[in-house]
Amino acid sequence: MKRYFIYLLASKNKVLYVGMTNELSRRIFEHKNGLVDGFTKRYNVYNLVYYEIQPNLESAIKREKQLKNWHRQWKINLIEYKNKEWKDLYPEISDPLKIIYE
Repeated sequence: MKRYFIYLLASKNKVLYVGMTNELSRRIFEHKNGLVDGFTKRYNVYNLVYYEIQPNLESAIKREKQLKNWHRQWKINLIEYKNKEWKDLYPEISDPLKIIYE
């Protein structure tokens, strides 16, 4: 069963980025290592501060679009609800077994 992830990245200055992937650990690794050209590389946005799992591609696309249209403060509230300190969650998800059993 394929799953999809919606994720929010933040820079040290709290510049935010919303993305979607079917392989969260790999995608964040790419952002962290500058392998993704564009916004995240240009603004050093690579700390994973929030993610959620979607059961299918359609729901993932819908949720990503929804979050991209949210006001900045709503995104901040979402992040802080789950991750008050804005801790980089990448070490927690780099072990694929942690995501599988969530």
